[in-house]
Amino acid sequence: MKGGDCLLILGIDPGSYRAGYGLVEKQGTLWTVHNHGVLCAPRHSGLPERLKMIYEQVMSLIEQTKPQAAAVEEVFVSRNVRTSLVLGHTRGVIVLAAAQCRVPVFEYSPREIKQSVTGNGGAAKQQVRWMMGRLLPFDMANVKEDAADALAVAYCHGVKSQSVFFS
Repeated sequence: MKGGDCLLILGIDPGSYRAGYGLVEKQGTLWTVHNHGVLCAPRHSGLPERLKMIYEQVMSLIEQTKPQAAAVEEVFVSRNVRTSLVLGHTRGVIVLAAAQCRVPVFEYSPREIKQSVTGNGGAAKQQVRWMMGRLLPFDMANVKEDAADALAVAYCHGVKSQSVFFS
């Protein structure tokens, strides 16, 4: 990325019933948080309906904000196979929404994200949140956990990318 280039990054932290998002702009060494929040689907809804709702919300978010890149956290494979599969489905609709809007998607493991933010791939969530408040700089006090994670995903991509401008 050249010194004056500006990159608008949408970070997304997928979950079974919700997805955190964070929209950050990187211009040289300056960072600006434009938006953050949590996209939700009711727990009582069936999986197809939840996926549809998350997909539609991500599509709307991308159409409104027009990011140049989307960064998505990879699925952490846990002992609960069903949870991992549901997260995989959620990630799938998020990636599909970005692809349909012609936004390039980049994927990062939880370890990579923590390493980019704190310098320690095994850092605790509280350490990541604390560092994000200093690196962006941004008051993280009222940022929901899922949104804070998504801001970290976006930050990770900004640090790792050299130049991401597509026509």
